Amino acid sequence: MTNRPEGDARAERAAAARNGRREAARQRAQKHRTQQKRRQRGARLGIQIGIGVVLLAAATVVTLVLVQSAQPAGPGPSNMSQGGITIGEGLRAQTGGATPSASASDGAGTVHITTYVDYLCPTCGRFEQVNGEYIQSLVDSGAATVDIHPIAILANRSQGTKYSLRAANAAACVADRSPDQFFAVNKALFAEQPEEGTAGLSDADLVDVVRSVDGVRDRQGIADCIADQTYARWVTERTNDVTDGNIPGSSLSSFPGTPLVLVNGQQYQLTAPITNDDFRTFVLSAAGSTDSTPTPTPSGSSSRSPSSSPSATAAAD
Repeated sequence: MTNRPEGDARAERAAAARNGRREAARQRAQKHRTQQKRRQRGARLGIQIGIGVVLLAAATVVTLVLVQSAQPAGPGPSNMSQGGITIGEGLRAQTGGATPSASASDGAGTVHITTYVDYLCPTCGRFEQVNGEYIQSLVDSGAATVDIHPIAILANRSQGTKYSLRAANAAACVADRSPDQFFAVNKALFAEQPEEGTAGLSDADLVDVVRSVDGVRDRQGIADCIADQTYARWVTERTNDVTDGNIPGSSLSSFPGTPLVLVNGQQYQLTAPITNDDFRTFVLSAAGSTDSTPTPTPSGSSSRSPSSSPSATAAAD
């Protein structure tokens, strides 16, 4: 047997050791690459799942918004079936809430007045200030009825508080729960009217305005209705209908703005400045066109005796 030199044996052992180290390094590198790929796959899967969750959440939100927007606003107060409440003799609400057709009157000698008002509208406030007591005398005596339609075309003119909408909702709450006090509450809301462009009254202030009126019933129910904005969506729907030209009690095809005042279906053209003389003359003219002559019993006084009988002011006609 021939023995290999000792040097060759050491060289082979060294080579084998190097090969072993290279193999171990290769296996470690392969294991590392495998682990890295697993981590990358896990990260991608996590991102995909996260994106899926976000998209699902977004789709859910969009679906809810679409469903809610498609849902009807719900019924308004039973006394406001066409958006307005009818006030008659003794300032009491008439049941049913139906609005007569344009040019209709409510019987011999009775004039029908229809108003569309926004409680933030300064011109509405001025009209109420000048002619409110006169209309009150006509209605209280039975010489006229008045349909009052609260709408909210200025909902975006109160520093984001939507005062017009909240005030109209408060009026609807009263119409629903204490309708015979609606006329007085309407008057009180204009008496406390904030300036356009301000935040307006808070809900708590609106509750105080309502409670300041004598005889209001179900005060807690009205307060809850105001706080919950029970009729806010209904007011918005009615406002949209009116501004789109669906104006009960009128033959108008487009909405001219607030205040819209109709007498026996005829539109009253506001004067500048607004005067009681001019409105009295218009009422007499509209009443004469239907052979109706309003003759209210005096019930108060103002700078120009707005509670006196229109027939007594025929000289102004």
